[in-house]
Amino acid sequence: MQFPSIDPVFLRVGPLQFRWYGLMYVLSFIATYFILRSESRRKQLPLSANDVMDLVFYGAVGVVLGGRLGYILFYNLDFYLAYPLQLFAVWEGGMSFHGGLLGVITAFVLYSRRKNIPFFVLIDLASQCAPVGLGLGRIGNFINAELYGRQTDVPWGIVFPGGGGVPRHPSQLYEAFLEGFVLFLLVRFAARRSSVTGMAAWTFCAGYGLFRFIVEFYRLPDAQLGTFFGLFSMGQLLSLPMFLLGTFMLIRLSRRSS
Repeated sequence: MQFPSIDPVFLRVGPLQFRWYGLMYVLSFIATYFILRSESRRKQLPLSANDVMDLVFYGAVGVVLGGRLGYILFYNLDFYLAYPLQLFAVWEGGMSFHGGLLGVITAFVLYSRRKNIPFFVLIDLASQCAPVGLGLGRIGNFINAELYGRQTDVPWGIVFPGGGGVPRHPSQLYEAFLEGFVLFLLVRFAARRSSVTGMAAWTFCAGYGLFRFIVEFYRLPDAQLGTFFGLFSMGQLLSLPMFLLGTFMLIRLSRRSS
């Protein structure tokens, strides 16, 4: 199948261009607000509507700064050293989930100290929001025709612009489904089924690590990095520890609660 003709810019107002990729971030932050508001009420946390807005702001700053810095450091440092102004071109893509995760953790540590709310209570809330942002972000990657998969002969393979004229796995959609929809259900189930603090967060950690590790076998490795040891991508090397640590902590929490 040929890649559908999708303009990455959904709205033009004079010289201003509004891109689908950026819209996905906006939608994810809006969804995050409503999920956080609903869950904080359910858990009877001392968070007002303004407090939740502040929390979303902290998280947004952590995602954007951490995600951008993570991509630069983990994936393409030489390029940004050569073209430093490209650092600010976030609308063109170039965000790292693992960097964004570290950014959010840092932001939530600061917020938890400010509001005197246990860190893992906040991270449990955030873990229910993250899959929504991940799913929307991967859809944005698909619209941008970036981060596509390896060459394939499956019937649903797509010929992406710049993809060499051969069918490739739409790995962005695989990730949107697994890291977005499926992971959201798993984390939501963990949050509602267990009252143990940290269960939702470690479910997210293990689930994301597993799903990302699997999909990376279908996703084309970053050209500037290739694979390590002839097999694993950078995404897999960063995700495997998440799966192992998350699984270990889930087992530990389950034994503690039984």
